[in-house]
Amino acid sequence: MKTLFRFLFKILKIAALVYGILFAVFYYDLDGKFMYYIWEPLMIKRFDNMKRPDATAMPYSMKESVE
Repeated sequence: MKTLFRFLFKILKIAALVYGILFAVFYYDLDGKFMYYIWEPLMIKRFDNMKRPDATAMPYSMKESVE
């Protein structure tokens, strides 16, 4: 019985720690700050450097229309 209470108390401590961490993330908007200051600049840098075909250099004709 004592080991059951010890186990439940350990689970309760872990749950309280997780709840505290998630509350801090929500309260200080850490996920939004991460996305704005870290993730978005990385993605802008990555996708701005990608090689893309030049859409203005491709010929355009009306003959290839679907009938």
